[in-house]
Amino acid sequence: MIGYVIAQELKNAQPDWPIAALLTQTIVDSEDPAFETPTKPVGPVYAADEVASLQNQHDWSFAYDGKGVRRVVPSPRPIAFVEQAVIGSLVAAGQTVVCAGGGGIPVQREADGRFTGVEAVIDKDFAAALLAENLGADRLVILTDVDAVYLGWGSASAEPIRQIKARNLRRHVFAGGSMGPKVTAVCDFVERTGRTAGIGALSQAEAVLSENAGTLVTP
Repeated sequence: MIGYVIAQELKNAQPDWPIAALLTQTIVDSEDPAFETPTKPVGPVYAADEVASLQNQHDWSFAYDGKGVRRVVPSPRPIAFVEQAVIGSLVAAGQTVVCAGGGGIPVQREADGRFTGVEAVIDKDFAAALLAENLGADRLVILTDVDAVYLGWGSASAEPIRQIKARNLRRHVFAGGSMGPKVTAVCDFVERTGRTAGIGALSQAEAVLSENAGTLVTP
């Protein structure tokens, strides 16, 4: 659904652009330790008296989310994309490709080579970093609702990081549910490719891409 919205808006903004939105299957390792500790909330909020019945019926895991209880599922690391060759061909042909939405649809490869779905949620930042690496992208840009990575976020002394080496950025601790995965993803990309990455605000996308806004992470 989101791919449709993005593709439509891009086409409306630039009618001559060749744009394709692609459902993407993201391969995960069935032995990933994340399967032992589900953390990603999904689905509706349940009343406390519903949880025991649902656990017995479906063998689901639950955790508190705000004032209610929600089901939680694993968030394994992506290791590959089923449609990688298709995405690469489209990009090489000059297409603008909207793909790996929400991290992609998690699947695992069975012993006979078939793919089957997995009840999990892929972190979209890790998926973006892996996809950018696989495509040989010049730069990874992660856009969010803040203008940069901040030290001391939420405090009176909060300070934006404008440029930093990946190894130095890794020394700082960021919130696991928000900036933490973004920082890890860009550091992974920079260290594995030797290229740069940026994190910044969606409203400043062009400036982040041209390294004039956001946080620039370098090798």
